[in-house]
Amino acid sequence: MMRLVSLIILALSILVVAPGHAVAAPQPDEQMEDEALEVRARGLYRDLRCVVCQSQSIDESNAPLAADMRAIVRERLLAGDSDAEVRAWLQTRYGDYVLMSPPVQGNTLLLWLFPLLALSGGAIAIVIFFRGQSARADGPLDADEAAELARLRDEEGQA
Repeated sequence: MMRLVSLIILALSILVVAPGHAVAAPQPDEQMEDEALEVRARGLYRDLRCVVCQSQSIDESNAPLAADMRAIVRERLLAGDSDAEVRAWLQTRYGDYVLMSPPVQGNTLLLWLFPLLALSGGAIAIVIFFRGQSARADGPLDADEAAELARLRDEEGQA
């Protein structure tokens, strides 16, 4: 029964999460004629965050601001900017948040360390919990527990 519930939860979570990871196909007016520039633009789209949607790249977002940011990327590439120059231009305008992977520096250090801290804290909590469980299970019985055990054994013997 527990396995069936787990499978149902897994299936529902896949149905809920999967559509959120779909990548929007570029509109015909957003595609560049030069295939090499189009590939570079698509790479940049995936590296830049939509500042309206917050959890989506500008490649995934259908927000008007994301479309504007994609247009800026195309314009900068057509002007001859390198990928780093395009990122730097948008980073100057929108801040570090526009990068899907912000740089490691003083003001973003917590962003980079939080997952490690959360995993370490969870691991410590699990170890403490299981040590407490095993200590409780292995320790001697107190008077109430001994009396309850004796009562249960008597009932079992009578049955």
